[in-house]
Amino acid sequence: MIKTEKEYLESKKRLVEEQKMIEDQLKKLKSAGLTKDQIKLAIDPLTSFMFQLKEEIEEYERLKRGDFGDITNLYGIGRTLVALRIFKNMKQSELASKLSVKESQVSRDESNEYHGASVEKIQKVLEALGVTLKTKVEYQHKDVV
Repeated sequence: MIKTEKEYLESKKRLVEEQKMIEDQLKKLKSAGLTKDQIKLAIDPLTSFMFQLKEEIEEYERLKRGDFGDITNLYGIGRTLVALRIFKNMKQSELASKLSVKESQVSRDESNEYHGASVEKIQKVLEALGVTLKTKVEYQHKDVV
């Protein structure tokens, strides 16, 4: 997951480089007389990485627009906190300042997607982001046989 604008810009640059490298490799492999199957076998790992990078870039762009999904039973709250910071266009250093912690702490928390964070910590992050999280309780009826 891309978490900072710097990572985003580096990833976009890397994507362009990867696309160029794949094009160059295709030309070399074709000129070497390899079959389509041999070329596919050689290129697949490169294209797989490129598509993964493209998906991460697209996810970051969605988050910047505020397009993030629902949270169910707090699963995914860590990713959502990161997504909210990205959407608010707030740097990790700014969040750290609001929380009165070091930027390295925010970076660690985000790298771990706030795994094991207390409810109090999550609440402080939400407040620092200027966000209110509302929950809705839904009863799940289970049939008794």
